[in-house]
Amino acid sequence: MKYIIILGDGMADEPLAELGGRTPLEYADIPNMDRIAREGRCGMLRTVPEGFEPGSDVANLSILGYDPCTSYTGRGPLEAASMGVTLNEGEMAYRCNLVAIRDGLMEDFNAGHISSAEGAELLNDLSTALGDVRAYPGVGYRNLMVVPRARGAATTPPHDIVGRPIAEFLPRGDDADLLLDCMGRAREIFSSHPVNRRRLDEGKTPATDIWPWSGGKKPSFTPFREKYGRTGGMISAVDLLNGIARLAGMDVIPVPGATGFLDTDYEAKARYAVDALDRLDFVYMHVEAPDEAGHMGSLEEKVRAIERLDEAIGIVLERPDTVVAVLPDHPTPIRCKTHTMEPVPFAVLGKGRDDVSAFSEREAARGSFGLVQAPEFLSLLFSP
Repeated sequence: MKYIIILGDGMADEPLAELGGRTPLEYADIPNMDRIAREGRCGMLRTVPEGFEPGSDVANLSILGYDPCTSYTGRGPLEAASMGVTLNEGEMAYRCNLVAIRDGLMEDFNAGHISSAEGAELLNDLSTALGDVRAYPGVGYRNLMVVPRARGAATTPPHDIVGRPIAEFLPRGDDADLLLDCMGRAREIFSSHPVNRRRLDEGKTPATDIWPWSGGKKPSFTPFREKYGRTGGMISAVDLLNGIARLAGMDVIPVPGATGFLDTDYEAKARYAVDALDRLDFVYMHVEAPDEAGHMGSLEEKVRAIERLDEAIGIVLERPDTVVAVLPDHPTPIRCKTHTMEPVPFAVLGKGRDDVSAFSEREAARGSFGLVQAPEFLSLLFSP
């Protein structure tokens, strides 16, 4: 038997008046997800333990069976693993967003979805001004900063404070002065940088600043194969997910056209996932687009992303002898434009059947699996 998880990042939401009291999952045309729910079994999954922020890092670690209470040190080191950045003794990696700050407000947490090439130009020029601190270009606005002799700092994800004054959310703690100095150097360099001049000429949002957050030291994971007795692979355009996979010894499967944004190639991800199951026991197919739409507060884009993912799932359902699970990692409600920690719906085809008729938050709550803690999910999926 083969196994696949199809993870629609941030798909879960709240009932919305503009949808007649329905959630985006209830409103969207999703015949393939509905089929998985109707012909399979459903339940709710608690992906964020008490005491943790509802981030994709914690939620996806949990779904893969790595308890954040013992395995999580921060988002930065997970992305460092994906980027091939080695953390030495005493070093800490911070996620480093390119952002737009105007009049003291967080205007845009992704600098108008700046391209990877533009981001690399900015980060490479910044790196020469940071001394011992190392900056690494990533994908688009998602970059990395490595701090030597680090002791840590309290930070806030920039997507949590869009439209709000940044002053109360600046880094605090032992590394704060160093991080604030790096932020000041970036602001100075970016203010007259050719990348930003071009973006302004093209009517695009400039990257005015960097925003370091979620720093941590290198974690240690039990290898996936040792943990479950199965081979596994990851399909994602996001360094965070690929970093988790590398640290767990899973295959990282690159997919042409996978962007980590709304324009990602959903069907290519599904085709590569199906092909990978010829040599692997398990594939984790992650799609970021619904989460991006949620952060944008765009109901139209969120529904479109969910529907496009559903179309791609049809490719997966053509493969025989495969247990298929579909779920989000956390809600990203349109109303608040950020993650929340409520349990999320899941549906599994190939593990029996209950009387749920469609895939949604309310329907899955009636499912026969009940409420499951995320670190137990893969063991449930792999059970006889």
